[in-house]
Amino acid sequence: MDIRVAAYGVITEGDRILLAHWNEGGKSGWTLPGGGIDPGEDPADAVVREIAEETGYAGEAGELLGIDSKVIPAEHRFVSDAGPLHALRIVYRARVVGGTLTNERDGTTDEAAWFALSAIPNRRVELVDIALRMAGLRD
Repeated sequence: MDIRVAAYGVITEGDRILLAHWNEGGKSGWTLPGGGIDPGEDPADAVVREIAEETGYAGEAGELLGIDSKVIPAEHRFVSDAGPLHALRIVYRARVVGGTLTNERDGTTDEAAWFALSAIPNRRVELVDIALRMAGLRD
């Protein structure tokens, strides 16, 4: 079984949240800014790097909200003969400290946008709802 460790940021300003549009292997949906941790990289540094790559903003990692653990069956992966994947998703509260909203080029996300917390698109990955509960923004 493969394992992937990733770090994500819940970034809110007032009543809105910053999301990135994931688009990979024919699948897509809105997700939190974040992604895989490089070997030897601190998770808090990884989320700051990923926020910059996916949104153009300089970010700052705050409180650790939690860790979500999920096993993705082989048949749900992009390459089914790769076997199952154990995804560990480290979720931080984060904030924007500078920069300009910019879409990622040549990455797994193709757009970044702010959404009202009451109007988050239905086409989103389950991590968004998990992280909103971790942050106390959903029941």
